[in-house]
Amino acid sequence: MNPILFSIGSINIYAYSVFLTAGCLLGMGWAMRAARLWELEYKLAPIAGIITVVSGIIGARALYISLYPQEFSENLFKIFYIWQGGLVFSGAVIFGSLGGLLFLHSKKQPLLDWLDCFAPGIALGQAIGRLGCFFAGCCYGKPTDLPWGVTFTNTTSLAPLFQSLHPTQLYHSLAGLITFLILLIFGNRLQTEGRITGLFLVLFSVFRFIIEFFRADNRGEFGPLSATQLITLVFFSIGIYLLSIHKKRSA
Repeated sequence: MNPILFSIGSINIYAYSVFLTAGCLLGMGWAMRAARLWELEYKLAPIAGIITVVSGIIGARALYISLYPQEFSENLFKIFYIWQGGLVFSGAVIFGSLGGLLFLHSKKQPLLDWLDCFAPGIALGQAIGRLGCFFAGCCYGKPTDLPWGVTFTNTTSLAPLFQSLHPTQLYHSLAGLITFLILLIFGNRLQTEGRITGLFLVLFSVFRFIIEFFRADNRGEFGPLSATQLITLVFFSIGIYLLSIHKKRSA
């Protein structure tokens, strides 16, 4: 896998940036579609989406820096090199959601309905964006003898080279796609506000918790669990709560 998709003169176009951008745009497009169908003020979706994306990138980068401070000790400007990889999806969910919700709250919008609009788009965005991780070599897995193990050979890759590794990036991408399809299938049946978001959080948490056991990049350890796994337990609890509420969607 080559982290650089192609070059235009001396300008390198990184796969990570391309897939991340594509994932964000698809997610925003899906939210606009859902908002329009549910007769929300769908014209707010692009603004809320941009705020969510920017807040999410800041949060994802901040969490990455907190987990890997040694990478930036010699060159603080590397903090801004996000096109080379280095975002933590859990941080994106937390900060992105907060940024978008604060904007929508200021517009007196029904927050749970908007969360339900964005949830499938976030899953779809993860499915696409994680392909960028695969090309960049970040979020790499543990060594494996399984036939679908992947060997990174490009010297600019962030993954360990010349050994067969679990393709955890593809596991994440597949998890996002499965989550999106489940939300797509059951979304119309979940007429209670927040339940689509709840189902997303439960599915995301379960998939992420399991995949973490196959990851090899350090993300902070708390006994047998990683910091990310602890965060997913919080997400899971919120998801269960949202699935248990009984406020019907007004439409």
